[in-house]
Amino acid sequence: MMSRSYTNLLDLASGNFPVMGPVRERKRLTRVMTVPGVVSELDDDQANSVNSDVHSSVNQDRIIIVANQLPVKAKRGPDNKGWSFNWDDYSLLLQLKDGLPEEMEVLYVGSLKIDVDINEQDEVSSVLLEKFKCVPAFLPPEIFNKFYHGFCKQHLWSLFHYMLPYSANHGGRFDRSLWEAYVAANKIFSQRVIEVINPEDDYIWIHDYHLMVLPTFLRRRFNRLRMGFFLHSPFPSSEIYRTSPVREEILKALLNSDLIGFHTFDYARHFLSCCSRMLGLEYQSKRGYIGLEYYGRTIGIKIMPVGVHMEQIESALRVADKESRIHEFKQKFDGKTVLLGVDDMDVFKGVNLKLLAMEQMLKQHPKWQGRAVLVQITNPARGRGKDLEDTQAEIQASCKRINEMFGKPGYEPIVFIDRPISLTERVAYYTIAECVVVTAVRDGMNLTPYEYIACRQGVSESASSSESNGPKKSKLVVSEFIGCSPSLSGAIRVNPWNFEATAEAMNEAISMADAETQLQHEKHYRYVSSHDVAFWSHSFFQDMERTCKDHFRRRCWGIGLSFGFRVVALDPNFRKLSIDHIESVYVRSKNRAILLDYDGTVMPQTSHNKTPNAEVISIVNRLLGDTKNTVFVVSGRGKESLDKWFSPCKKLGIAAEHGYFMRWSSDDKWEVCGPNSEFRWKQIAEPVMRLYTEATDGSSIETKESALVWHHRDADPSFGSSQAKEMLDHLESVLANEPVTVKSGQFIIDVKPQGVSKGVVAEKVFTTMAESGKQADFVLCIGDDRSDEEMFEIISSAISSGILSSNTSVFACTVGQKPSKAKYYLDDPAEVINMLEALADASDPGSFTDTESDISL
Repeated sequence: MMSRSYTNLLDLASGNFPVMGPVRERKRLTRVMTVPGVVSELDDDQANSVNSDVHSSVNQDRIIIVANQLPVKAKRGPDNKGWSFNWDDYSLLLQLKDGLPEEMEVLYVGSLKIDVDINEQDEVSSVLLEKFKCVPAFLPPEIFNKFYHGFCKQHLWSLFHYMLPYSANHGGRFDRSLWEAYVAANKIFSQRVIEVINPEDDYIWIHDYHLMVLPTFLRRRFNRLRMGFFLHSPFPSSEIYRTSPVREEILKALLNSDLIGFHTFDYARHFLSCCSRMLGLEYQSKRGYIGLEYYGRTIGIKIMPVGVHMEQIESALRVADKESRIHEFKQKFDGKTVLLGVDDMDVFKGVNLKLLAMEQMLKQHPKWQGRAVLVQITNPARGRGKDLEDTQAEIQASCKRINEMFGKPGYEPIVFIDRPISLTERVAYYTIAECVVVTAVRDGMNLTPYEYIACRQGVSESASSSESNGPKKSKLVVSEFIGCSPSLSGAIRVNPWNFEATAEAMNEAISMADAETQLQHEKHYRYVSSHDVAFWSHSFFQDMERTCKDHFRRRCWGIGLSFGFRVVALDPNFRKLSIDHIESVYVRSKNRAILLDYDGTVMPQTSHNKTPNAEVISIVNRLLGDTKNTVFVVSGRGKESLDKWFSPCKKLGIAAEHGYFMRWSSDDKWEVCGPNSEFRWKQIAEPVMRLYTEATDGSSIETKESALVWHHRDADPSFGSSQAKEMLDHLESVLANEPVTVKSGQFIIDVKPQGVSKGVVAEKVFTTMAESGKQADFVLCIGDDRSDEEMFEIISSAISSGILSSNTSVFACTVGQKPSKAKYYLDDPAEVINMLEALADASDPGSFTDTESDISL
């Protein structure tokens, strides 16, 4: 049942924005074409379709980059009339073009930093599209304030930086109207994208937390759209993320992307953990790529920190050198050791912790009094609120206190620059700084250390720097909680909350021997110069191409309402089993083999009572009542349980413990089909399993006559999976010389004798039927996990060997949409029961007999 507390995406898709008021219907933009062609405009009915994929005549790849803000700067014209626009050269969105194919056209969709009067919006849109290939999204003020300053900054920004609203004064409680504004804003962005998109040829690259539900809007409209998303902020641990009242909505929206990018493995790991704990999705790593299977789609997970624009920094260095800014700062701080901090004015940047560390260093190491200077540059705040005001006041107070305590004529230990500065001025400070200190308590990436390293390398033609032709040195003290930290192996990493340890690290850095700093600088510079912004965007786009290469080959359709919407993608040869089709073939056949798995196939995995109900027993008996049918339950469960549960089904064949025990009817004796063994290997395996069971809460051991099974379904998902992998390696090692196989399945580790499998059972059934003159002309084989794949696999070899005829109608069917050797699927055990009931209804009641089947072993 859908909770009425959540915003309905269908309402929003129709333009019904709760509490937001009406949005002006704007003139649609002409579809941007790269070659001549005609593409019809999208009407509202089309836009709401979940199955349509518009085909265009354009056949050239293009990428549409979608972000909260366009990479352009706007300025009001003379007399407050008209607008002039120019590129924002410092925008990452503009810089990433360097890593894309030269022939690829780039289109931008985003908002402007300024308010444009509603009567000027069409004209501004035309100018930006024509001259800059930019499509502006104009957000009404009542939506923008709640979207950006409300949900983005108060909720998401705080949540992703580990700040929880423990009280109404601390970050603010969750406000559903802010969430509705967020969804409404994302809807407006989607409309602008839809107006210009060529779905067969375009790639979509969405940036950052402002647009996390945009993938759902676009995927609803274009099922096969090639779409990537990159998160530039941290992604919090699952314990933090799960506190959000809209946690699943955002997760499911992101999963409508094809590729999701993060700066570090930690952020990706947290995201994958949330998918596991909340949605039951497990990731797989194959040949270095991480993927999530989601309704037949493989969603790529990309881990790649963004870099800096090297040419831009080198150009700024030349300008700074030409303007003598570097020389000016060297004279200003002559005889001083300069430590530098460059941060945004933000509660998470840890600026005051840095000041406290500087104060502590001057106390603990008096030799630096009068010599060491911390230049702290703070960029203007992007957000607002009481927390930010308190942070600013705290910083000002610390600067004043430290300067009063340690300052003297001609010397101030803290130089606090609280104003916007140009890149030229910034690189000049980088060049003269002995050490850069970053003490952010949480930051998505932070490129300050990278910029510093590039500036300390300098440019070869720079003549003013005395170090230009000498060894290059750089010293870094960085917080372990920032995204660039893992890539800077030579930096001194600190816990910024421990400002005493940070003070010691700062002293260590500026006291470090030149030879050591040179080696560290060389290593860091090699990384920074090779992993620049172009490398990052090129790598991301390559992975997006790889992830999306099969899009137009697969069959796709959308299902689900609201933020439960997702696209099901299947291989053309893998399709849902049609009950009408199998029933018609069933009626025409003469000798039928029906092999059924139990748990997860006719019995839901989540059911606590595993005894088959009266409906299942009735269906099985009706199938057995048709003498054309040979029916087997092939399960990993023990023979006692299966014998007891199916005691009313006298003619039912049962293969227990994956086929180690087998019988054709209740009157037959159990036959051991595996190698005779004293099971001495259990004395080795069971102590190992007990060890892991004691260490893994929620796990258990199931002891069978022929096998041992370790279950971890009720354990913590992440820890249980980790323990299972470790146990698998452990058991394979200690049982290497024993006649057993160790396999992993759905929340289990299974140890059983070699030569025992469900595939062997299937082959035995087919062979026995053929030898008795009743070669199967109809085979139905259904299962849900890895052990059942062995049955599906044996069918093709049985046809090749002649055990089954090439004319045999084969219905190999898996339960659930997932990679499988089966050709068909049914969604769940309920559909399996419905299908079996249809076959039971189509069975010939006239052939019912109380005598046993004449097929016996």
